[in-house]
Amino acid sequence: MTTAGSAISTTSQTSRRADTVRTIDLRGESLTPVGMLASVPRAAQARAEALAAAETIVDDVRTGGEVALRDQAERFDRVTGHAIRVPAEHLAQAAASVDPEVRAALESAIDRVRRGSAAQVPAPQTTEIGPGARISQRWQPVTRAGVYIPGGKAPLASSVVMNVVPAQVAGVTSIALASPPQAAHDGRVHPTILAAAALLGIDEVYAIGGAGAIGALAYGVPGIGLDPVDVVSGPGNNYVASAKRVVAGVVGTDSEAGATEILIVADESADPDLVAADLVSQAEHDEQASAVLVTDSAELAERVAERVAERAAQTRHAERVAAALSGPQSAIVLVDDRAMAEAFSNAYAPEHLELHLVDASAAAERFTSAGAVFVGDQTPVSLGDYMAGSNHVLPTGGQARYAAGLGAYTFLRPQQVIEYDHAALARARAGVVALSDAEVLPAHGEAVEARFAARSGSAAAAG
Repeated sequence: MTTAGSAISTTSQTSRRADTVRTIDLRGESLTPVGMLASVPRAAQARAEALAAAETIVDDVRTGGEVALRDQAERFDRVTGHAIRVPAEHLAQAAASVDPEVRAALESAIDRVRRGSAAQVPAPQTTEIGPGARISQRWQPVTRAGVYIPGGKAPLASSVVMNVVPAQVAGVTSIALASPPQAAHDGRVHPTILAAAALLGIDEVYAIGGAGAIGALAYGVPGIGLDPVDVVSGPGNNYVASAKRVVAGVVGTDSEAGATEILIVADESADPDLVAADLVSQAEHDEQASAVLVTDSAELAERVAERVAERAAQTRHAERVAAALSGPQSAIVLVDDRAMAEAFSNAYAPEHLELHLVDASAAAERFTSAGAVFVGDQTPVSLGDYMAGSNHVLPTGGQARYAAGLGAYTFLRPQQVIEYDHAALARARAGVVALSDAEVLPAHGEAVEARFAARSGSAAAAG
């Protein structure tokens, strides 16, 4: 019996075309939780390199401000002399010229995401601890949010909706948006992104890309009028995701929504063409995208591999797709049974999880670690990317084991408001004193006792 590690090593050395996905055969393995995590296909080296680069880029922006941003725009975006703060007329022009069908789709998406986000704002609650003693729970929006919208390989206008709408639903009143300047558009932010921002009433937009944008939002850039934000959100590549890790603690961040991931769990009932289509759909995002199929059907695995190769060769971004599919982060994983598929999926904790199972609805409750779960073969990730009403800014790199996707709650701070009257304090008095003495923090107890000494003194004076 081989170990999970040797299984991966063997399969990764097999001969295959550059546009096909490797196979990892875990059948017959008895995997511990550690072994299961070790079997997960990831591009760990790429993430490590991205973090080191992001640290340098963010620090350059923190210390160099506008000069650093312009240097980065020239190096990474091939843009010079552009307006970093987007003029109002650029927004107005974009809104006026956007394709009517795209405008209608954006407006529909805004409505759907607004309705989906509304359920994420909890109602205030008050708990009566006793007579005259109450704790109120409230959720306060942050004052200012910064959202990042990718625009390199794909101008993600849909991400404007996914970031801005939850912030607005949460009650955030100041929102700054950053997106890369486009060489193809004379250094402007992509017009469809600007149109989406205009539809949402966002007028503070900056032509800044990548990790530098995250640093600029977190630290502010006085030279261009960019004030620091309280929370940074938005998807991006691994450099953007790593930049969020760099600024964490300076500002709040959503999960590290890096290069996209799709994991499909399928049984013999699945349609191999639909599975292949969904794997390719996510692979077209980026060369670092992860596309993984987990199945206990060797026949399905073989048919999916064939269909993936065919689709990958025919798609518009064939070169990009081939790089993603042949990378170490993508694989077809063969498992013994459903239980092993569930364990693998929950260890992987994918950004997007699709269930192509005969009993998908019933099985969904056992797949507990995923950014978002797409149930059944009529619920593709593409739907969630645009029009489902759910949010497509989701945790990657296994963070779905402990982190949530973007929502209104990302921009809310839960606060407890405590209010006791004197009689209620009297009933807690002895407990405070006892515990403060036990912890050798007597001033804590004395702070409570002072309130009774003051009352006693006032009463004596009055007598």
